[in-house]
Amino acid sequence: MAKRFLPAEHYQKSRQGGYRLLPFRFTALRGNSFVLTNMAGEYLVAERDILGLIVRHQLPLDSPIYDQLKSRHFIEDDDSGVAQELLALKVRTKSQHLAHFTSLHIFVVSLRCEHSCPYCQVSRQSDDKIAFDMSLETAMKSLDLAFRTPAKAFKIEFQGGEPLLNFELIKQIVLEAEQRAIREEREVAFVIATNLAVVTEDILDFCNDHSILISTSLDGPRDLHNQNRPRPGKDSYERTIAGIELSRKVLGHDRVSALMTTTRFSLKRASEIIDEYRRLGFDQIFLRALSPYGFAVKTKSINAYDAAEWLQFYKEGLDHVIKLNLDGERFVERYAAIILTKMLTPFNPGYVDLMSPAGIGTQALVYNYDGDIYASDEGRMLAEMGDKTFRLGNAMTNSYEDIIFSDALLNPIEDSFTGSVPMCSECAFEPYCGAEPVFHHATQGDPVGHKPTSGFCTRNMEIFRHLIELMENSPEIERIFRSWVATR
Repeated sequence: MAKRFLPAEHYQKSRQGGYRLLPFRFTALRGNSFVLTNMAGEYLVAERDILGLIVRHQLPLDSPIYDQLKSRHFIEDDDSGVAQELLALKVRTKSQHLAHFTSLHIFVVSLRCEHSCPYCQVSRQSDDKIAFDMSLETAMKSLDLAFRTPAKAFKIEFQGGEPLLNFELIKQIVLEAEQRAIREEREVAFVIATNLAVVTEDILDFCNDHSILISTSLDGPRDLHNQNRPRPGKDSYERTIAGIELSRKVLGHDRVSALMTTTRFSLKRASEIIDEYRRLGFDQIFLRALSPYGFAVKTKSINAYDAAEWLQFYKEGLDHVIKLNLDGERFVERYAAIILTKMLTPFNPGYVDLMSPAGIGTQALVYNYDGDIYASDEGRMLAEMGDKTFRLGNAMTNSYEDIIFSDALLNPIEDSFTGSVPMCSECAFEPYCGAEPVFHHATQGDPVGHKPTSGFCTRNMEIFRHLIELMENSPEIERIFRSWVATR
């Protein structure tokens, strides 16, 4: 009978030559603990004295952490000849989303809107100014460019303003895109981001016939939503709820999603907001901070709270979500789930804000109502404030090559590789983070930004740290977190 394993002496001998360090970074957690991450985003937590032994090549071979370091590619020894190849494979897997070049195309079909939200990220126009609608000619030229993407499957998202105020154009774009997709053997999906205030059953019947998803805004209970999102009649909440119910009736429950935005009025109401989503039958929420663009800046709403206040809100909300799960109810906080996917799986969810190099242009392009094309939705919002740094060209006058190879796109992408950015290159959280050149340009006047004073860095580093500490302190919470990414 053949032996399945070599004698124990063989394995001991292979370790006598010591071990070699593979590339990894480390950052302090709270107390005496440090988190270690490798190039593929795998992590380990070790005490300071253990970390000292590791980097000085003095860690005993029988240490409990030795095999973890080896299996997760922090170290290699004479018995791990394929360690570097496996690490390289995991890094390639994390980066495979780059092959799906520009898989999201955002069409801003109108700047008109009947809401007057003080935190609005665009400089909206009143609903009677049709000069701010995208024309059919501009739409078709923009569609020509969208179909130049090398991605076999991509998504078109309709935004505004309120895009349903120019629904006839949406119908024409969808019908044309479907025909082109058939001819070119491509797959194209559609989403409408709408406040649902003007939705009708006829609109939804078209959406149902063409598999169009609906994404709406819901900021919380009635009083909070109406305060955050005022409109004539003071019935924004009522119209949103009625629109959600009608959309679910026509399209199906799972084809309608909602997003919230945190204002200063939201900060003490995290649990209430989450419970409102639960009451309406949603099983997840994305706890979002305000963005420093558009009307939000003009009305000073962006100055309503700082990063520390929002983090307190976020943690309270996450604690509430965790308790729901511990009590047996599956409910997901989506931002945590995106990060946990990067921490706990070999895959990258492709969330633009957490990409390196930045996902602007390479993952999303924005076609404004006037034909101007931007590297990201945030770049378009910045342009509404008069800063067109991230304008790449115009659909009526520029070719696909002009846009993709423009300095306005290539320069910030080159600058946004966090592996070579000061502080980012040394940070253990680098595999989970992103660059956000538009945010840093808007808030600090530089696409790289000054990391110690960056609100983006402050928020994300604390969330990364918090998620790791929660998992380290509770196997049950780790199990819940893993369930959030297991089915993604």
